[in-house]
Amino acid sequence: MTTKAVGALLRANAIFRGVPAKEIEALIRVTQTESRRPREFLFMEGDPSLWLYIVNSGRVKILKHSRAGKDVVLELLGPGEIFGGIAVLEKRPYPATAQAMETTEVLKIPRDGLLALSDRHPSIVREMALMIGQRLRTAHEAVKSLAVEPVEPRLAATLMRLADREGKPSRAGVELPYHLTRQGLADMAGTTVETTIRVVSRWIKEGLVVDDSGRLVLKKPDALRALAQGEPEDA
Repeated sequence: MTTKAVGALLRANAIFRGVPAKEIEALIRVTQTESRRPREFLFMEGDPSLWLYIVNSGRVKILKHSRAGKDVVLELLGPGEIFGGIAVLEKRPYPATAQAMETTEVLKIPRDGLLALSDRHPSIVREMALMIGQRLRTAHEAVKSLAVEPVEPRLAATLMRLADREGKPSRAGVELPYHLTRQGLADMAGTTVETTIRVVSRWIKEGLVVDDSGRLVLKKPDALRALAQGEPEDA
């Protein structure tokens, strides 16, 4: 990744918009680029928080390993999105694991450089707090859904959150711009892969969803949104 491209990615992020150009240039000099293959880990829960990460290309999932031995997917992050920042600012271990979903390239900003910069420019901390607040609201809705909703509305709500965030309109409907396995969807919705396969297969037969070589297309998003809002499943 070129120096110019690194600078463009930093300047485009709200967290660094209030930082003067000279400071951005200094940050570029200590920023590193790293690539990961699908399913490779960027860091594990409990690792020292040495870097703030920004996704340049590809997708990263943030997950926690439950006491029951099951991975719970907390977030899917795409190009331009930051992760690991709050742990860096608080100088505590990463609270979750980051894993590449596909071939992924990230920028890594060292902790010492970020802390020094945030001391001079408090807007970094403020913008990061706003970002985390938005993510927490989304997480709260997801947790509430896990606690009270039947499986089918949970699966529909998960798909709608992903579509609202990153869905791409197409002739067939709203396409999720990445490969989402049934296991990944099950982990996000808090159910089993067997149940997810059953429900998604029925949706495909009913014309609600299309599986385009592993990429899900929401053919009838309004119907899925209605399911997400509480229509009971029939099985």
